[in-house]
Amino acid sequence: MTDLNKSGAFDHIPIVDIAGLLGGNEAAKRAVAAEIAKAASEVGFLYVTGHGIAPEMIDRLCAQAAAFFALPVEAKQQYYIGKSRAHRGYVPVGEENFYSGDIARVDKKEAFDLSIEVADDDPDFKRGYRFLGPNQWPVEVPGFKDDVYGYYDVAMALGAKLFGGFALALGLDENYFDALITKPPSQLRMVHYPEGFNRFMGEGGKTQKSEWGISPHTDYECFTILHTTAPGLEVLNSAGEWIDAPPIPGAFVINIGDMLEVLTNGRFIATSHRVRDVEEERYSFPLFCSVDYDTVVEPLPEFREQGAHEYPRYVAGDHLLAETMKSFVYLRELEKAGVLAVPESELAAAGSFGRR
Repeated sequence: MTDLNKSGAFDHIPIVDIAGLLGGNEAAKRAVAAEIAKAASEVGFLYVTGHGIAPEMIDRLCAQAAAFFALPVEAKQQYYIGKSRAHRGYVPVGEENFYSGDIARVDKKEAFDLSIEVADDDPDFKRGYRFLGPNQWPVEVPGFKDDVYGYYDVAMALGAKLFGGFALALGLDENYFDALITKPPSQLRMVHYPEGFNRFMGEGGKTQKSEWGISPHTDYECFTILHTTAPGLEVLNSAGEWIDAPPIPGAFVINIGDMLEVLTNGRFIATSHRVRDVEEERYSFPLFCSVDYDTVVEPLPEFREQGAHEYPRYVAGDHLLAETMKSFVYLRELEKAGVLAVPESELAAAGSFGRR
């Protein structure tokens, strides 16, 4: 369970064994849900064990990521994310720019993004929905698609179980969220931080040393399932202190995202987090679990009379697109060319929420 320090702020990330959530015993499910509710409302983060995903699947995912990122840049660029209308593929160093004040920051990291496999004749793809479509799969790495999408499938199944756990934690029916996750654009990112990734390109092309690896933020989606290979993650508590969240063998890090904070009207919190300045090579595998593309995100009827927050309503897929357009070079270029525009539903919507 979560222990709070004298200031009322958490000083560690709680560990929850969710094995009881995966079985058929209702009492065991509700016991797990109670622990989830405490962590989600007081911390916004938790480690989960007893999740049922075999270590071998995670090992294969890591091996495939290492093999892909070891390819020559020219080979990786064949799968450049800008070639995909569905935002899938290789993200080279410099593609993502994050801004701090007036300073553009280019992290020296690379990534490979994928999501639910949707055929190019699917109605939603034809409708023009970004983030729904076919993945790009590198043929240079044997078994890449099987191992990586195999992991995606089991991690998404875990995500569905966690949606059920969150529903129970909120006093709702376990299947409450099922109708909202029929074809969600939940993205798996394979992220590679080379040794010394905390150095970035600053003004005038000069290499500078960053204060952190990834600046403080909350995640856009409902929650994130994270596996990482090295320390660096830190979580902000209500006293303004950064709490370490190192990898724990056999456990995933789960954190609440903006969408679930909105849906629960602030009952569950999206807590700000960052990756601190570390020198060692690091791989990170966040799965951002979303609701369906056209879901209207607003406080659920059950919680509109609870909590003091008021949140704007927005469309899930439009929100993901608008936020992603802020940081990806190729999307900003499409916007400048008049090919892509910020969705109208987003013009009055907020960015992220959570504990800052």
